[in-house]
Amino acid sequence: MATLEVVDRWDGGISWTLAEEVGEMHRTSHAVETDDGLWVIDPVDAPGLDDELADLGEVAGVTLLLDRHKRDAAAVAQRHDVPVSLPEPLSDVADDLDAETERYSRTLPDTEFRAITVVDNRLWHEVALYDRDRGTLIVPEAVGTAEFFTTGVERLGVHPALRLFPPQTALGGLSPDSVLVGHGPGVFDDAANALRVALARSRKSAPKYYAGLLLSPLR
Repeated sequence: MATLEVVDRWDGGISWTLAEEVGEMHRTSHAVETDDGLWVIDPVDAPGLDDELADLGEVAGVTLLLDRHKRDAAAVAQRHDVPVSLPEPLSDVADDLDAETERYSRTLPDTEFRAITVVDNRLWHEVALYDRDRGTLIVPEAVGTAEFFTTGVERLGVHPALRLFPPQTALGGLSPDSVLVGHGPGVFDDAANALRVALARSRKSAPKYYAGLLLSPLR
């Protein structure tokens, strides 16, 4: 049975993964408090999750930010009697979910989180959420902190498939106080600089990254 492991707690939310996945390309999910209630993002399910969520508040909704991150969104949404909310670029995911769905475009419903399209092509549909006032940026895949994403000197790294063409246009103008990612713990210390460096050095550091990817037995 999967074991829930909370990897980050902060004033206004938690991030969690499964203990069995820590140290690998572990899947990280988030619950963020808003004025409308608690939003659950790209959730993986495990015993004890509902207790953790109840400590934060009533679940207002579940959302997915990447087409490949269906994970356990339907099960969590059904238990809390809420729909799975999908940003417009992920509309087609509705057909694959055994749950009620709704769509949104500019902002996560009834929140200040702006939806930013990061990647939108035939193979990859990804949206980030950014609340400028609270300084929170949530990026499900384009950047991450898990070992698979980073070189030895990086706190935050660009996904290997995007290393040569990092999402500078979508994310480069943002100055978050924290960056929550879909793979790995979040960045809460000097997060704006970590994001800036990750994007700026992505292409330059690509040869070192790919060499490490080939040589490491863990990858």
